[in-house]
Amino acid sequence: MGVQHIDLVPPLVEAGNFNVLVQSGHTVSASLSPYNNSLAVHIAPLEGSSSGPSDFEQEEAIYFASHDAIPSSERPLFIADTNLIFGTFQKMLKDSKKEPPSWLAETIRKLSIDYVNFVKEIWIHASQPLSRPEPLQFSAEHYRSLYSTFSLFVVLFAPEPGYEDAPVGEELMEWLNIHFIEPSTEEGDQLSSLDSPWEDGNFWPYLTRSILRGFSKASLFFLNTLLQHPSEDLQDLVKMLIPLVETHPRLREFTAERDFAYASRKWKDKVKALRVEMDRVPEESRFDDFYNWWDSLSDLVGILEGRGEVIQRVCEELGADWKEVCAAWGIFVDARLRRQDLPDVVADVFETMPPDPTNLEDMIQSSLFSGNADQVLKHASEFDIWLSAHLADIMEPLGLLDAEADPESGLSKRNEYVLSYADHLRSEPSFWPVAVAYYYTCGKIGEAQGDEVLLRTPLQLDTSNSIEAPAVAEIIKQISEVCLVYGRESVRRAVCKIASVTYARSRNYGIAISYSISAEDWPGLGRIIDAVLQEYVHHGPVVFASHASKIAPSLDQIHSNTRTETIFAHRLVFAVRYSQIHKMRLEQDYSTAASDLITLLRDEIAPRSWWPVLLCDSLEFLQYGPKLLFSSTDVVQLLQKLEEIVMRSSQGAGEDYLSILVQAGKGGGEKEALEKLKTVRLAIARYLARCTVGAERHFV
Repeated sequence: MGVQHIDLVPPLVEAGNFNVLVQSGHTVSASLSPYNNSLAVHIAPLEGSSSGPSDFEQEEAIYFASHDAIPSSERPLFIADTNLIFGTFQKMLKDSKKEPPSWLAETIRKLSIDYVNFVKEIWIHASQPLSRPEPLQFSAEHYRSLYSTFSLFVVLFAPEPGYEDAPVGEELMEWLNIHFIEPSTEEGDQLSSLDSPWEDGNFWPYLTRSILRGFSKASLFFLNTLLQHPSEDLQDLVKMLIPLVETHPRLREFTAERDFAYASRKWKDKVKALRVEMDRVPEESRFDDFYNWWDSLSDLVGILEGRGEVIQRVCEELGADWKEVCAAWGIFVDARLRRQDLPDVVADVFETMPPDPTNLEDMIQSSLFSGNADQVLKHASEFDIWLSAHLADIMEPLGLLDAEADPESGLSKRNEYVLSYADHLRSEPSFWPVAVAYYYTCGKIGEAQGDEVLLRTPLQLDTSNSIEAPAVAEIIKQISEVCLVYGRESVRRAVCKIASVTYARSRNYGIAISYSISAEDWPGLGRIIDAVLQEYVHHGPVVFASHASKIAPSLDQIHSNTRTETIFAHRLVFAVRYSQIHKMRLEQDYSTAASDLITLLRDEIAPRSWWPVLLCDSLEFLQYGPKLLFSSTDVVQLLQKLEEIVMRSSQGAGEDYLSILVQAGKGGGEKEALEKLKTVRLAIARYLARCTVGAERHFV
């Protein structure tokens, strides 16, 4: 399973030169992409080698190779639509625990037929001579093979409930006639246009094939033409043969198998009577002017008699293969042939008519006839990894595969093939929703791989482009929905955390905070809020206010989340309300701005490290000319905060109080920061003086 080697064109190292590469202290190395299942292949120094640069080291010689061809043209639709059937099948399997066994059998058959019908549709689509924007990735013949193979699987392993132990010959012949049409309509049309068709070399082979395949209408038409044959002996025999072909018992015509078996025995007795009459024809009367008609007619009767050696010889002469022999065996040799007995018949046929080892379709179908599930999946994976995955998925609940995990790999057979298909899907990164749908049905190992896909998908996001933001949000939404379906809450949080970090790096703080809250990543939330506040430090109040206005809607989100840690909620409230103060300043709403500034300090919404900054901001309000913006109580509040800052800084806690003011100062240290605060102290003193004068005037 899987690709064992990758051919690079042109090669990194010419054939036969690998030892030279090793002797130079280098080797071929590869790195697996975290984004999909591609590889970066390049020349690298051997571990521990001290060799210097060599001719092998070429900076441009890096190959990006993939284990699988990226799905294109018709393939994406094929993958997406069959994934819907797969998803329904998984749901039905879970529901089957509450249902009787017959319900599961009916479900498996129904959904298996859904696969068959869809493959048939895409085969018909691929067969149409349309002008296409790009050539088909897989030919119409490829889909025809998928169609015939999946149909055979349904016939052999997903029969109608109640018919599991019914004779299978007629179903096999019907399958053969649908998928491997012989004889051709053109041959019949050509022969029917002749006045004496028995003179044509294709007449007896066509008639033999028609009887072998059960085409009674065509068989009877050409048998009736023999009533005009110049040999009266042949005419007499054909008159006996025609009603035998007309009345050949078919299982579907009977309500009980017992009645079918009785009718078959009676019919075989009549065939024996025909054989007796044939043997009475003199040797010299068995020829016409063209052929030995007696030998050809004897082959027809030998088929009806159910003589296996005749059927096998006739099939070889007609250019037919083992499939036709096995199907005819269940019609003529053993009309009560069961599915469980088919492998024994197949084994005998294979001794003289083995399947074609160069034809994967033939190898898969021969393995199905033989009941060898392991060989079916092995050949199917070589033909189309889609086929092996979906057959394995159905085979396990049918009991055709051991559900136990292999001790070494930790995988069951079913999971092994489904995981390989999921890995294949990762060759196209946009198929991640389909890939994880398969991963998450494969136990712990599959869940771990599915988690990795979801975690790595956000790595592709380009949040710096505002045009792509809606698409990014849609991807995250998709991932969250997938996590909800499969119960991967920890993964959902991790993905939201990745998205939060990614958006924060591109300064999309509002979206970043939203994802951080969704991830319940409170330390991450704190870092984003700090980043928003740093916008003030590095770019000033205008830029800060612009960014902070975009995080304001997160206040409702964080208040509705009861698990939010209080410290981070307070920090977010501070950032939003502080930005609003600067917005009001720009709008010259000084009175409201001053009131809010006091509230941030009085209610201790502002962190201590921001007290000095707010005090410096208060200068504008303290020095405002037209009217007094602070009450005397407000000013006392400012003075108390100022005194605490100065006192604690003198006691060695300056870092806790002065760090933001120092950063915003674009140079200098705590000493310079304290000097700025002296200006605030002076402004407070003057403001109090204004308050006193104003009060005295009011008193007078």
